[in-house]
Order: sequence, then C-alpha cells, then structure tokens
Amino acid sequence: MSIEKSTKAARGTVQCENTNLNLLKANDYVADIIKAEMSKNKTLLINITSSAGSGKTTLMQQTAERLKDKLTMAVMVGDLETERDAIRIRETGIQALQIVTGGICHLEAQMIHQVLPEYKLEDIDLLFIENVGNLVCPASFDLGEDFRVTLMATTEGDDKPKKYPRMFLTSDMMLVSKSDLLPYVPFSVEAVTKDAREVNHELEVIQISSINGEGMDAWCDWLLDKVKAKKED
Repeated sequence: MSIEKSTKAARGTVQCENTNLNLLKANDYVADIIKAEMSKNKTLLINITSSAGSGKTTLMQQTAERLKDKLTMAVMVGDLETERDAIRIRETGIQALQIVTGGICHLEAQMIHQVLPEYKLEDIDLLFIENVGNLVCPASFDLGEDFRVTLMATTEGDDKPKKYPRMFLTSDMMLVSKSDLLPYVPFSVEAVTKDAREVNHELEVIQISSINGEGMDAWCDWLLDKVKAKKED
C-alpha cells in the first residue's frame, strides 16, 4: 500500500507557536551585547535597510566621500553572494567588510557580533550596517543599532509602506532615494510620506539623490548631529 505525502506542510517544517519568539529572544540578547559595545566606544551604529537596488551602496559611497574628512567611518555590508559592494565602498578610502550570508535574506545580531572584532571601535565614530536588500525579514531583527534608516526608491512605486508596514514601523528615518528620477516615474513623494507616517507618525523623511546631491547635505547633517549626541551621551 502506497502512502501519499501530505501537501499541507513542506518537509522539514514544524508548527510551533514559540519558534519565532525564542529565535528573536536569542537575537535580542546578542543585540544588547552589541549596544553595550557601541555605547562603551561611543560609536554610532546605523542599520541601512531597503529593497534590493534602492541605492544603498551608492549612498554609502557618497556619504563616505562627504564625511570621511569629518568622521572616522566604516561599513559592514550584508549580501547573499559576492564582495562587490564592499569593494565599491573601500574605493572611497574607508573600511568596509562583506558579510556573505549564503542565501539568508537578512542579517542577524550574531553575524554582526562575529564581525565586530575586525573593527577598532574605539577609533570609529560612525559604523554603518548595509543590510540585505529586503523589506520583509530584516524588519524583525534588532542588530543593536542606534537608528534604523530605510531607503524607499522612486523606482519601486509609492505603495510600499502599507504593503510592508513592519519595516517602516521599526525605522527612524525614511530616505526617498533616486529623487533625480521623479520626472520619469509614476511616484508621489507626498503619497509615500503620508502612508509611511500613518504607519509610524514619528518617522523622519528626507528626499535624496546620490547622483545630483539633492538632500545629501540634510542627510549628512542628520548623521553629524547623531554622532555628536552619541559622543555626549
């Protein structure tokens, strides 16, 4: 007698209400260790999140060019494969290390903690985490950051905050990126800002272009203010 495999659940899945809860508790434990390390060294930690192709790496390059003479900066870059993004960032003259996740769609606190010994945190004012391009999974994982910044590219469509609310709810800043393309795409900055602030009324918003420089001064000033506050904390 043949036995047909049930199609109700994929092989290897286990239904357990507490699985995610326990996983995130473990992640938060390590995130707290990272927070303490950043606090001890007065290093500002920024987690940059977005969909793939929103312009995170170009933003890191342009930010480095503008601030590397004012601050000591470094970047850790998460990606499924290759070291291409870290290479691009290192070309600006700042330290950048690649975390290759091997297919995992987000970074977790333990990954960040494992990489931290590669940095001399006592000498770093501002450390960026360029997260894996994804608006879903990274929203659930605290990486010990001081602030979470999410890029919302004009090429994505302006409906994302309501479709992926957790990412915008857990973010402190939304950067509307690729603003130089606004004349050519059906995207409303007003609409995306309205939706995002209905999800998170405390969300700050800056419209930027890493190509023509729009909003980059405001972005860099925001970073400088946060670094100063961290030093004085």
